[in-house]
Amino acid sequence: MSVPASRLAAASPARYVSTRGRMPVARFCDVLLGGLAPDGGLVVPQAYPRLTTDELSAMRKLSYADLAFAIISRYVDDIPENDLRSLVHRAYRSEVFGSAEITPLKTLEPGLHLLQLSNGPTLAFKDVAMQLLGEMFEYVLQREGRTLNILGATSGDTGSAAEYAMRGRKGIRVFMLSPHGKMSPFQRAQMYSLQDANIFNIAIRGVFDDCQDIVKAVSGDAAFKSAHQIGAVNSINWARVVAQVVYYFKGYFAATRSNDEQVSFAVPSGNFGNIFAGHIARMMGLPIRNLVMASNENDVLDEFFRSGRYRVRSSRETLQTSSPSMDISKASNFERFVFDLVGRDPAMVARLWREVEDAGGFNIGEAPCWRSVGQYGFVSGRSSHADRLNAIRKVSSQYGVTIDPHTADGINVGLQHREPGVPLICMETALPAKFAETIREALGHDPEVPPGYQGLESRLQRVAIMDPDVEAVKTYIAGRTK
Repeated sequence: MSVPASRLAAASPARYVSTRGRMPVARFCDVLLGGLAPDGGLVVPQAYPRLTTDELSAMRKLSYADLAFAIISRYVDDIPENDLRSLVHRAYRSEVFGSAEITPLKTLEPGLHLLQLSNGPTLAFKDVAMQLLGEMFEYVLQREGRTLNILGATSGDTGSAAEYAMRGRKGIRVFMLSPHGKMSPFQRAQMYSLQDANIFNIAIRGVFDDCQDIVKAVSGDAAFKSAHQIGAVNSINWARVVAQVVYYFKGYFAATRSNDEQVSFAVPSGNFGNIFAGHIARMMGLPIRNLVMASNENDVLDEFFRSGRYRVRSSRETLQTSSPSMDISKASNFERFVFDLVGRDPAMVARLWREVEDAGGFNIGEAPCWRSVGQYGFVSGRSSHADRLNAIRKVSSQYGVTIDPHTADGINVGLQHREPGVPLICMETALPAKFAETIREALGHDPEVPPGYQGLESRLQRVAIMDPDVEAVKTYIAGRTK
């Protein structure tokens, strides 16, 4: 399938539609504060801006903040240019990320690199987008005289990144759902030890997908959403995705000397947001050969890219692994890619997701659109616990670098798809301090804890523990937003 030329001619990257086709065309600030589109789909731009060779060359010389502005401004036309530039520069400061590079590239050996994305306040790649969202949310809310109650779900790192980005901001409360007992002690402590009055943590007795389903159910209740000003920061938030596009460009420029070169990226993936940002970068013209998607034992996405079958797992089938942030069996951002894969046909996307709801998945392995999947550059693989331990040991012994278990998934699968002459950039997910138990098992010693984080797990924690009950969560929110 292909998009009709007449549709492409009228399309704008600063105008947004739903993957299911029943949302009026919207502008960036209209969709900034939300999650799901009103029709249950996900917000996507009408088109991806395509960069010229000269534009790509000019970007190579930019600082991270200027590069972020150059890319993000192509998707925003309702924030004045000077204001947007200020927001971006406030988000991407060396005081927040530890260096002016923001996302430094570490070369392990010629042609093999680690893009260091975990230098923000919560030591995970989610900070890169969340710090910008905090600035944007506060700006738009103050401009419009509004308040916002953010409802999110986390499998590990989104929650703390969102809470640290939003803590103390005017007009914003955060209600964050997480699976009870299924994150690392460090991850729990990062979230639950926050004492800010605008931060509320809710631990759900279940798995991440239960948390995510509750967020979608609450967001799908239009009356409740409106009455309580519910917004979203999960990876389904469009602004989060577009902010992540930037570091693909930054990594590419750091690993190459000219724009004639191709690179591949290895990306650990659970909810498909991080690697979807790479898909956008590729669609914009960044010379990416392959996007190597790494799953853990919860391999719903690997199964799809191998067969065309998308089969979500139940809570009982979702395994608890040593890369817990990827223990996801219903990848929310995946719908955005399928929208592109089926020729941006919203009726087909709506039909496929009805099959997900009714039958637990779909199979397009025999459909005409499946023949075009290769043009998008995705390859995939999965890792086991033993694979993660081996990757952590290998990177430590060969390069003197300690990686976390999610990054280990990416490196393990990435090396399986490494090609001669094509630089491989592995995306760091988090610092190993967040997963001490696995690092001890792999290396026989505790990971280094960055300054300021010692004793985190002993701090007083506050969290509400609930069953996976939509109405109970709504009651909790309503009682704190009056």
